[in-house]
Amino acid sequence: MSMHDDTARPDDDLAADYVMGLLEGAELATAEQRMTTDIVFAKAVNVWRERLSDLDATAEALEPSSDLWGRIADSTRVKPAIPLPGARAALGGATLWHNIRFWRGAGIGSAFAALLLAVILIGALGTSRQLRNELIALAQSKPVYVAVLVNDTTREAGAIVNAFSNGRVELIPLQNIEVPAGRTLQVWTLWDRAIGPKSIGLTGQSRTLQLDLDTLPETVADQLFEITLEPEGGSPIGRPTGPILFKGNTARAL
Repeated sequence: MSMHDDTARPDDDLAADYVMGLLEGAELATAEQRMTTDIVFAKAVNVWRERLSDLDATAEALEPSSDLWGRIADSTRVKPAIPLPGARAALGGATLWHNIRFWRGAGIGSAFAALLLAVILIGALGTSRQLRNELIALAQSKPVYVAVLVNDTTREAGAIVNAFSNGRVELIPLQNIEVPAGRTLQVWTLWDRAIGPKSIGLTGQSRTLQLDLDTLPETVADQLFEITLEPEGGSPIGRPTGPILFKGNTARAL
């Protein structure tokens, strides 16, 4: 995500900073007011809350080492305080600890909060924009939804579809899928039966494929993905015509 001047920042950047508790003063007041009056901005905030809450759902609990708080205290020149409330007191005026909207709104759990605390204590309060970008990158590095595409007859898994929080969706083959001459593999998705399946990818060979869902709604749970064998160049009618080789529905990633 690129950096922008604070006087003319895109709503998505502002929403991310609001969810992570990085806004202060006039910017914070403006964001809170827009939450009640601007539907588009409120939706952007909710999207970021969901993105960051996924970190809590997938993060493994980490047990800090016994000397962690001592090293943190040394680096910040604060008398060691082992219990977490003491660490909060040592922070004093650090606004992020007292920003309840950050901890409740973002839905970040204890493991991620402990990691973030360490970053703050070591000096990240002076580099909040860098911290935001690192959090965004972390949120986008793991898939939110995964679909395992299986052959109905053999029950063999042929491919996996990974859907990420930034909208990127990829297909990774799990086996070599033979493509006869004059034919092509076409990938489809179906999220609404009233609309019908939409083509999101074509390939003449079994390979990792970045799927094109840019013009479609955000991927959701139980969304169908399937691979069919079509004439070279793809289905001539915009709907699957060939046999379904593999199919599966999305589930939230563990």
